[in-house]
Amino acid sequence: MAKREVYEQKTEALLLPMMEEHHFELVDVEFVKEAGTWYLRAYIDKPGGITIDDCEAVSRKLSDLLDEKDFIEEAYILEVSSPGLGRPLKKDKDLERSLGESVEVKLFRALDKQKEFSGILKSWDKDTVTLEFEDKAGLTIERANIALIRLAFDF
Repeated sequence: MAKREVYEQKTEALLLPMMEEHHFELVDVEFVKEAGTWYLRAYIDKPGGITIDDCEAVSRKLSDLLDEKDFIEEAYILEVSSPGLGRPLKKDKDLERSLGESVEVKLFRALDKQKEFSGILKSWDKDTVTLEFEDKAGLTIERANIALIRLAFDF
């Protein structure tokens, strides 16, 4: 397992009791390097939306726990935030909750010379995701080929 994945899993384990205590949902944890700087990001949510005060409370408590456990070797910036409107759908529970919703899908490998699709999330299972379109037949995509799937919004 990559060091990044270990950091994410250990951070998730620290966050889960906080999520239960506050009745929040842990949407995702990521440890990524951007422009030479490491970021440890936790995305949290709750019915009605997460507030800045919610993020601050979780950030302070998580920061203290991370300092105490001290398992991340690299210097990093901790961020706790909402997943936003176009939240990624990474877990089965995210896909289940989003059935019938408009989604955007980006692929690792092109299908029919196309790597990006927008449609209605029709169904999913452990291996595939099926989209439905207004103007053409549905499309079933292997989950292993999906780089990103997220909710889509028209403004």
